[in-house]
Amino acid sequence: MADRCQIEFTRRAYCHLEALRRYERNAILDAIKEQLADAPDEETRNRKLLRANPLADWELRIGQHRVFYEVDANHRKVTILAVGVKDRNKLIIEGKEVAL
Repeated sequence: MADRCQIEFTRRAYCHLEALRRYERNAILDAIKEQLADAPDEETRNRKLLRANPLADWELRIGQHRVFYEVDANHRKVTILAVGVKDRNKLIIEGKEVAL
């Protein structure tokens, strides 16, 4: 098994997490550890490479929540950039709708 990736949060992403309820935050953190530690740059049912956009390269789906992140494969590092809520076809981050 290869080395696990180091997972880091930007200050902004950390604030997004802190704004959620404790049980939501715990579910998201558990999913991040499980899904992104070993092969964050492989597409799965819940992980996908996004089209070019200003937010992030990758998206992780966790129920109605979305985690946006970038992968530095050379340094085995994942940087969490944003955490939002998907409501039908709208993405809400920090209480504002964000276009992807």
